[in-house]
Amino acid sequence: MDRASETAWSSLVIGASFETRMQSLHPDPKARYTSVYGALKQIIRTEGFWRPLRGINVMVMGAGPAHAMYFACYENMKRTLNEVLHHRGNSHLSNGIAGSLATLLHDAVMNPAEVVKQRMQMYNSPHHSALRCVRDVWRTEGVGAFYRSYTTQLTMNIPFQSIHFITYEFLQEQINPRRGYNPQSHILAGGLAGAIAAAATTPLDVCKTLLNTQENVALSLANVSGHLSGMANAFRTVYQLNGISGYFKGMQARVIYQMPSTAISWSVYEFFKYFLTKHQIENRTPY
Repeated sequence: MDRASETAWSSLVIGASFETRMQSLHPDPKARYTSVYGALKQIIRTEGFWRPLRGINVMVMGAGPAHAMYFACYENMKRTLNEVLHHRGNSHLSNGIAGSLATLLHDAVMNPAEVVKQRMQMYNSPHHSALRCVRDVWRTEGVGAFYRSYTTQLTMNIPFQSIHFITYEFLQEQINPRRGYNPQSHILAGGLAGAIAAAATTPLDVCKTLLNTQENVALSLANVSGHLSGMANAFRTVYQLNGISGYFKGMQARVIYQMPSTAISWSVYEFFKYFLTKHQIENRTPY
């Protein structure tokens, strides 16, 4: 399970690097991008081959324990809620609630890592290592800075994960009705579920990025003094600076990086679930 999360998050960080830049409300003229490919090409040419990977170490460190709690909570809550709400069947409501509860645990671990990652990925970021970024943020803004976007993160991720899990389970019922181990169905359903959920929650992700990065130029233009906090304030600031279109900045990048990430997560997770369940059954079988 931990290996699945680390693999998925490695690809996620590379794509998220472009998303963070493309969601900037008032980017530097040298950091204006029109497409994901253009962003990748320009970042590598001007900032070096390894620049898109900045922040990958802190995300991998957090991804293992976060995803272990995430899937364990999801499976246990889904089983319990299905028994209560839908008896022996599979309830989409149960799946949505279980995914939401699992998100509370996951985000408590990943939110600080997300703050560090996004600050390191911004154009001309002064932070060249995760440890230095943690020290600087802690010293200048306090420990609260690592959870300034936590409520926004939950506001985004709870609907994201609800849509994600409900869509995945629905697609599994359509293309894999016997719910056996089927790698192709897990990859397809996982990728499509991630893409749909990502597109639907892009406005919330834009606000979360603003809260995490505290983009100086954008806040100055919006006449915000000090640090921006709160989802409502973030929504107002985004609209003030870019109008309705501002809520959909970076949507293409977000969908592109979420699809392989969720496809990898589900396919590897389902493999280990199948492997461990089969091994457990074999051990119980008398010879």
